[in-house]
Amino acid sequence: MRLVTRISVNTLCALALAGLVACGTDSPKETGPFAGQSGPEVVDQALKKTTGVKSLRMDLDMTTADGRIKAVFASSLGGDCTGTMTMGGEGRMDVVKTGETVYTKFDEALLREQSKGEPKADVDAVVELLAGRWTESKASDPDTRESIEFCDLKGLLKDFEGNDNAARKKGPTTVAGTPALRLTEKEGKETYTVDVAAEGAPYILRITSRGGEEPMTMNLSGFDVPVVAEKPAAKGIVDLDLEQ
Repeated sequence: MRLVTRISVNTLCALALAGLVACGTDSPKETGPFAGQSGPEVVDQALKKTTGVKSLRMDLDMTTADGRIKAVFASSLGGDCTGTMTMGGEGRMDVVKTGETVYTKFDEALLREQSKGEPKADVDAVVELLAGRWTESKASDPDTRESIEFCDLKGLLKDFEGNDNAARKKGPTTVAGTPALRLTEKEGKETYTVDVAAEGAPYILRITSRGGEEPMTMNLSGFDVPVVAEKPAAKGIVDLDLEQ
């Protein structure tokens, strides 16, 4: 069975940063750590700091034509990763990646959703075999690569690199209790917002897009916090080679 995640990191990051390309003016009365800096300067500073991390946590909530996607992943440059994803408001996939080995677990709802159109007997057999159990595969396997796109921290950070970014500073806000500066830009019907930490290191804390066909919110946290990814207990792993 092939899991289709219907989303790629490259597409997501390109979408998130695409709105920060038009000019804006800033308030001359602004105070705080970014006073005197233009919107583009703040974004460039935040991009440089965020793309320099060795690990981070990403919380994504996105609405697509195929339904709502929610994902939480903690990834490291060393290759370790843990995460969960739900699609269409139901069904869950869990992922643990240690080096080049990936462990994936699906619940019954997701297995049935991904198997729509197949004979009922076949679907029931898949559910009986896989629901709630871990499978093991190589990160290089084509089907596996789809389920670990959010584990590719190097690729994710690369797509955050800005080129001639510009944004309008909108004022102070708070993200998960951390003071932040909000920057925003409107492109057609779509409004893009980036919140940059105004306390401590100037990390990007949140990116949102509203008004377009695929509205989304992406929260970033856990910067440089070690990712603990451990192999699941052997009794919970199904050996697909033996089941064939």
